[in-house]
Amino acid sequence: MTDATTTEPARPVTTTERRSERELVFTRSFDAPARLVFKAWTTPELLLRWWTPKSFGITFISCDLDLRPGGTYRFVFGHPASEQPMAFVGRYLEVDPPHRLVWTNEEAENGAISTLTLTEVDGRTHLVLTDLYPSRDALDAAIASGSTAGFDEQFLQLDGLLPELAA
Repeated sequence: MTDATTTEPARPVTTTERRSERELVFTRSFDAPARLVFKAWTTPELLLRWWTPKSFGITFISCDLDLRPGGTYRFVFGHPASEQPMAFVGRYLEVDPPHRLVWTNEEAENGAISTLTLTEVDGRTHLVLTDLYPSRDALDAAIASGSTAGFDEQFLQLDGLLPELAA
């Protein structure tokens, strides 16, 4: 008698590494070409569908971006615990489709500079997202607030969107 078990495909792993006192790095691979991952990061209608982790109870209200070096973005979120929406704002420092995107996070005094790097090999994309904070205290505060904890869930949501973009 044999034991017939089905094995689920391995769930992609998001890694988080504190590389220095000011730098937090997230890595993840996607079964999609870099152009589609980049498109999902830079198209407002698509960002609205995957960016907020559902378990956080956050609603993505609006997304405006001017995708060019020097251009700005404004993401507005709602949360049941807050009467007023929260706005996240910044500007793009580098835009190199579909490989690199660098932006500031200016909603708080100690916001990070975020760098997204996408490397495609054989139709799969390896993502590296680096957040560089102005100080150790700023990174410690971001980690303590939980604001750095949602990427695994966000990337799973992005996984669900990418096949639709490929079709």
